[in-house]
Amino acid sequence: MASHVLEARGLSKAFGGLLAVAEVDLAVAEGEALGIAGPNGSGKSTLFNLLTKVPFAADSGTVLLDGRPLDSVPAHAIARLGVARTFQRESVFPSLSAIDNVLLAAEGSRKARGFAARLRLAERALDGAGFPATLHNALAGQLPVFLRKLVMIASALALEPRVLLLDEPASSLTPQEIERIRALIARLLDSGMTILLIEHVLPLLTAVSHRLIVMDQGAVIASGTPAEVIANPAVVEAYLGKKT
Repeated sequence: MASHVLEARGLSKAFGGLLAVAEVDLAVAEGEALGIAGPNGSGKSTLFNLLTKVPFAADSGTVLLDGRPLDSVPAHAIARLGVARTFQRESVFPSLSAIDNVLLAAEGSRKARGFAARLRLAERALDGAGFPATLHNALAGQLPVFLRKLVMIASALALEPRVLLLDEPASSLTPQEIERIRALIARLLDSGMTILLIEHVLPLLTAVSHRLIVMDQGAVIASGTPAEVIANPAVVEAYLGKKT
């Protein structure tokens, strides 16, 4: 793995008196999978918001892509530079078909010009996400949860990202579907993509991540290999509480 492609330095975000993200630093190398764990409400999804400025930016701190600060870069331009994300909920346009959902994302492609090129890109993105070709024209709102998640991932892939931020892709899925998500992430990593993964399904998180960070109350409380982090007493306490 090469030099850092995405970095955060001192990222913070407060909502009134609540400090949701507190002075978070991270750095991800090209082709690396960085897992992000932590209890509910620990600031994980807010961190993704700050990295992408969707839907809001940090109060303080800096995000860098290939060493270039993104302080003055708007959210849509960050996506065009190669940083794409998904969300916890299956954020699709329910009245549009699967392929039309992904076509909307393909409008943001840096390379595809014209409808035919964007259609090919959308089809490749759905195929790359493992979405069934026979359901490209199915209404997204009528798809089961797993396939809606694949549409959302395909929409992110249609931006042709170098860095993909996945927010709980395995939530509400069966063990068989979780295995398909694991295999998809492995394929994306094999293609050279850099991935940040928020996940509560720890077997998935530890299986695909090169490194883990754990957040609690907005701060990073542990960082290292999956084995090191899981054995960290601070992590055990954050998840299970102190022994009495």
